[in-house]
Amino acid sequence: MAKSHVGVEITEESVRAVEVSGERQPQVVACGEVPLPPDAAHDSEVLDQGAVAFAIQQLWRTAGIKAKSATLGIASRRVLVREHSTAAMAPDLLRQALPFQVQDLLPVPVAQAVLDYYPTSQEGGQLHGLLVAAVADSVEAMIASFARAKIRIDGVDLAAFGLARAAARVVPAGVVAAINIGDHTTQIVILRDGIPDFVRITPVDLETSAVRRRAAQMVAPSGAGDGTFAVAGPDTGSSDDDLTGTAGIVARGALRVDAGVRPVHDLIGRMRSTLAFYLNRPEAAPIQQVLLSGAGSAVDGVASGLAAAVEVPVHTLSLQNVLPVRGTEPSGELVLDLVPTAGLALGKDR
Repeated sequence: MAKSHVGVEITEESVRAVEVSGERQPQVVACGEVPLPPDAAHDSEVLDQGAVAFAIQQLWRTAGIKAKSATLGIASRRVLVREHSTAAMAPDLLRQALPFQVQDLLPVPVAQAVLDYYPTSQEGGQLHGLLVAAVADSVEAMIASFARAKIRIDGVDLAAFGLARAAARVVPAGVVAAINIGDHTTQIVILRDGIPDFVRITPVDLETSAVRRRAAQMVAPSGAGDGTFAVAGPDTGSSDDDLTGTAGIVARGALRVDAGVRPVHDLIGRMRSTLAFYLNRPEAAPIQQVLLSGAGSAVDGVASGLAAAVEVPVHTLSLQNVLPVRGTEPSGELVLDLVPTAGLALGKDR
C-alpha cells in the first residue's frame, strides 16, 4: 500500500489535519480538528508548545491518522508573499542565491527568516515567481510542538499553495480566484490554468462558529463542556507526557468580536480591492469565477455580498469537491476549513 501524506495547520482556535492516500487516485483516509485552549496559538504562531502538542496528540488519536510525519501549512499576517524575478538557474543555486537577492525586501533580517520561492513562469533567461518569507522563530516553534507530540514535520509550505492545489483539481483551466476565509485570516490566490499567479494574505476577524464557541468558553463555568468538536470520535486515550501547557484564559479577539455586518462589509471590500488590484496589472486576464472556502465563507452575507461586488460566479469549495472521502465524511464548517489542508497533503508533485 502506498504511503499516505498528511497536511496540518495550526490556527488560533484549533489544530486540523487531513491524511490523503498515496494512490494514483488519492482519497482522504482520515481528517479532523481539535480545539486549542485560549492563548495557546495565533494563526500559524504557537504561544504554548505544551498545549498545542497535547492537541496534536489528541487529533492524531481521535481522527485515526496513521502517518507519523506531515507537511505544515503556514498562513498568517506575518508571512510575506510577493512577486520576485531572478535569473534562471538550477534550484540548488537559487536556494543559495535567494537570501542575498531578497535581504533588502524583508521586514526582518534574512538570518531570521525562512525563505521559499515558487516559480510560475520563465521568459528567456528570467525566472518569475512568488517569494515567500516567514519568521524563523514562529516556524521553529510550530515544528517543535509537533516534535513534542512525536510527529515529524518533513516540509513547510504556504497554506495558500495548498489552497491553489485544491482549487486546481476542481477547475484546472482558466483564471480562477480561490479564497479561503478563516476565523482571522483570509487567503486570496489567483490561478491561471492551475498555477498560482498572485497571492495575498489579509487579516479580518469574523464571527464563525469556532469564534463563537471560543467566546462561550470564556464565560462558561469550569468544566461546563468538553471543548471538542468535529473529530472522528471521543478521546479515550492517555498520554505519557505532560503536554497540557500553561495557556492563559483570554484569547486574542475573543471579547472584541464585532457581530453584525461591519466585519463582513470590511472583508468584502478587501476582497474586491484585491481582485481589482490584480486585474489592473499588465497582462492580467479576466477572472472567470471565484471559489470560496473556509469557515468565514459560511458567515451570513459573505458569499452573496462578494458575488454582488465582483459580478462573476461565486461557488463554494468544500473538501468533498477536492477529493473523495473514505469512511465518515466531516460536516459543518470543517469541510470548508479543510480545503487548503488537503492541498498541503497533496504536495508539490501530486
